[in-house]
Amino acid sequence: MKKTVIIYGSSTGTCQSIAETIASKLGAETVDVANLDEQTIKDNDNLILGTSTWGAGELQDDWYNGITILKRVGLSGKTVAIFGCGDSESYSDTFCGGMKELYDAAKSAGAEVLEGVPTDGYSFDDSESVVDGIWVGLALDDVNEDDKTEKRIDTWLESIKSHL
Repeated sequence: MKKTVIIYGSSTGTCQSIAETIASKLGAETVDVANLDEQTIKDNDNLILGTSTWGAGELQDDWYNGITILKRVGLSGKTVAIFGCGDSESYSDTFCGGMKELYDAAKSAGAEVLEGVPTDGYSFDDSESVVDGIWVGLALDDVNEDDKTEKRIDTWLESIKSHL
């Protein structure tokens, strides 16, 4: 595996905890997007970007500056994978919507963005983060479906490891 960093935005700690779980499984470091700098992007071949979802499907607040940094540095030659956290019961119509903003930003910055996971087994009404029946990353509901989180992470990592 090439040098990989997990960059996350978390307001309540859920996304941070998931980022740390992913990092421990990959032997990678985590960086809170609030502390992101250009050198972190330059020093890593693979970026795994994670966000919680707020309001009507928005990114976690610290990501807005983070996206500016991603675009300024550029992601050409980088591989990006995305994960998102949300609440599929209370926010069923915007579940994990924040992932789409990360996906769009990474694509426009020139990254190769890895495909997400199928929507099978998820309970939600709608999400901007579903494109052609596939999530743009790994969607997680650690609030209502915490019993599925570990398996979903493991299955996703198995599917992307060969690209990292």
